[in-house]
Order: sequence, then structure tokens, then C-alpha cells
Amino acid sequence: MYKGVYTALITPFNRDGSVDREALKDLVEFQISEGISGLVPVGTTGESPTVSHDENVDIVRIVVEQAKKRVPVIAGTGSNCTDEAVGMTRRARDIGADATLQVAPYYNKPSSEGFYRHFTAIADQGGLPVIVYNIPGRTGKNIDNDTMLRLAAHPGIAAVKEASGDLAQVMDLYRRKPESFDILSGDDNLGLPIIALGGTGIISVASNIIPGQMEKLVKLASDGDFARARELHYRLLPLFKTLFIETNPIPVKYGVSLLGKCREIYRLPMWPMEEEKKRQMKKVLEDLGLIR
Repeated sequence: MYKGVYTALITPFNRDGSVDREALKDLVEFQISEGISGLVPVGTTGESPTVSHDENVDIVRIVVEQAKKRVPVIAGTGSNCTDEAVGMTRRARDIGADATLQVAPYYNKPSSEGFYRHFTAIADQGGLPVIVYNIPGRTGKNIDNDTMLRLAAHPGIAAVKEASGDLAQVMDLYRRKPESFDILSGDDNLGLPIIALGGTGIISVASNIIPGQMEKLVKLASDGDFARARELHYRLLPLFKTLFIETNPIPVKYGVSLLGKCREIYRLPMWPMEEEKKRQMKKVLEDLGLIR
């Protein structure tokens, strides 16, 4: 069901720190014009930790209304509080989101049973298909495959955004999972190998900048044209790596600002990169022919 590239959208801000609604609408149009498979507002890349619940819902609403069902919208409505995640997911459902991205509860580091009950409560009560987001580097705890397989058996849990960085874990999950459960890479660096191992796409940071090229990469890999997919992957690899020279989304927002599509404004504790790192980003975008 979930195939292709889904952009983990940045959240543009005005100079006063408010959400730049017009820039966000323009970003949605840019993504759709480039052939993106879907949009994921208010994930980590969308600075979800620093927007309020009402702003979170408003950002999802803007994206849903602008997309006009041309592509699916997967709303970032996760929380380390299950009740909050359920409530936010219901609000996203009511404004027309197509699915929800649910990050593993962070900081409180639940047990395997806690993970299971958290995600199944959201699937049972939230009213949207759930994509589980496994990113232990941020949350502090990996969702093991035995637990993920229990989740995959639930009819309301459709996929995982896999960002553990562990290809052995990905292979084991693919070998054992039901056919109806999709694996999406949560890391642009590992998108090609994860698709080669059976994944169906990428929830991408890089596609904020190069949506069309990311779609091409995934299509080549999905079609089994690995020679051309490798060629494109290695051409884009410097960008993939530069997007993480600082904590996401600092580099990608700076990159999008160089394209003239947002201001380089963050909410604390996010802060602009130092000049040397900015020069690195500029050089990568110049090398790709995206800026002069």
C-alpha cells in the first residue's frame, strides 16, 4: 500500500516564529508538481517537538487542504503519551488525513509489551492506519522484531518507518512479516539497500530538496534497475550525508532556504549551523546543479 517517496516536510516559520502558512502551501505544490508519492507533515523534520498541539493540527490541516487528495497525507501525531497520541490522531482523521506516523514513545522507554499496547491503542482508537516509526537513536529504545511482528498482525497497523540503521534487523523483519505490512526506509542513506532487501519506499528528508530525483531513485530500485539506481544513489550520497552534519532538520531547512522556498528560521532549541557547515551545504547543492 505504501510505495514510493513520502516527504517528511519541514515546517516553515515567519520572522516572528509563527507558522508560515503560505510557504507551507507552496512547498506542498512544489512536492506534488515533482511527482511525490505522499506527504508527512509534523514529523521530526517538521520540528514537531517545538510546535503546540493546536499548531500541529493546523499544519496537518493546511497540508491536507492544499493537497486536495492528489497525494496521501500521513500526519505526524505521535507522542510519548498514548492518550495524547490517540487524541491528536483523531483530530487528524477529522480533518482528512489518510494515515498517521507514530513515533516510538521517547524518553520513557517502554517495555516490549508497552510498545505493543501503545501502538495498538492508537490503531484501535485513533481512526487512521498507523505507520510505526522506529528510530532508537532519538527515542532511546529499539522496537525489536518480535514486537514489530505482533504489531504487523494488527489490521490497523500498515507499515514501519525503519530508521534503526540495522540492515540485519530489516532483513529478519522482511523474512517474517505478513505480505500486507510494508517496510519504508526512514533514512535516505539506506533507502536503496532497504528497497533491495524488500522495502517499498522511503520517508525522506532529502526529498524536501530533490523530490523528483528521490522518486526516480525509488522507481529504479523498485523496478530492479540496480545499475542506474546505484549510479543515482552515489550521485546523491553527498547530499544525504550533508543533511545530517547537524541535527535534523537544521541542515535541510537551510538547504530549502537556499532554494528560496522558506526562511532559515527555527524554534529554540534548534539553531542555525555555523558558517563552515553552511558552506558545505551550498557546495553540495551547487554540485547537484540546484543553485549557482
